[in-house]
Amino acid sequence: MSPPRRPAGQGRGAPPEIPPPFELAIEGYLGHGRVEKGLSDNTLEAYFRDLKRFALWLSSELDIRTPQQVSRDDIAAYLASLLADGLSRRSLARHRVSIRQLFRFLFLEGLIPADPGQLVEGPRPSHRLPTALPQADVEAILGAPDTATALGLRDAAMIQLLYATGLRVSELVQLPMAGLRLRGGYLIVRGKGDKERLLPMGERACDLVARWLREARPQFDPALAQAALFLGRGGKPMSRQNFWKRLKQHALRAGVTRPVSPHKLRHSFATHLLENGADLRALQVLLGHSD
Repeated sequence: MSPPRRPAGQGRGAPPEIPPPFELAIEGYLGHGRVEKGLSDNTLEAYFRDLKRFALWLSSELDIRTPQQVSRDDIAAYLASLLADGLSRRSLARHRVSIRQLFRFLFLEGLIPADPGQLVEGPRPSHRLPTALPQADVEAILGAPDTATALGLRDAAMIQLLYATGLRVSELVQLPMAGLRLRGGYLIVRGKGDKERLLPMGERACDLVARWLREARPQFDPALAQAALFLGRGGKPMSRQNFWKRLKQHALRAGVTRPVSPHKLRHSFATHLLENGADLRALQVLLGHSD
């Protein structure tokens, strides 16, 4: 694919043209992206549209017609105009990337004396949160493990504890028995940044964890040599991958067709608490979020 070229024709009603110095710069950058970076046709087309819009705005609003004239403030002003026009954060972030890469290319090629895009900040694309599971689906998953078996009792305790406390999956599988306070009905968890927090467990989680400790865990660790609360078949601490696999199996058994993951259960815990009137600040503490 050849880099897109500006529309021909200069008669009345013809589309505005990119100033020739910018056209050459954009074509050079797109050619570099195609040959050296192997960018796809769709990506090149998107970059061309973004850079064309940028060059036309510079010429019409600021009377800037060459890349050498562009400053960091000019780029920031353009991005601000896009934001004012209602462009989405994701599209705005793509514009910023295409502009920064253009000027990075021109600077490395020695075509401009400095790179005005290097320090330009802009909004990053927002992360999409996982969709919370309906409470009916969560209840079905919680009831899926067969608590008459040792593995089923372990899985039921883990899933219930995850949903009742909003633990990260890494915190769940690494949870030490020393962190349990069953009589008080809470956990002591050491999470990200080595920060400690207290989490209420809820009656159902306390009951299942107590049953796991009393009825099943001794089968996995007769000598009580392991510090971890939850263990696998070999008497070793559970891995995140193993728990994820077991959780998906129980979801399928429960007839839940939506994608299920430990993080989705954590998000469901937070969403359901908010829907039932929980305080946002309290929820932040429960989740162990610094922001």
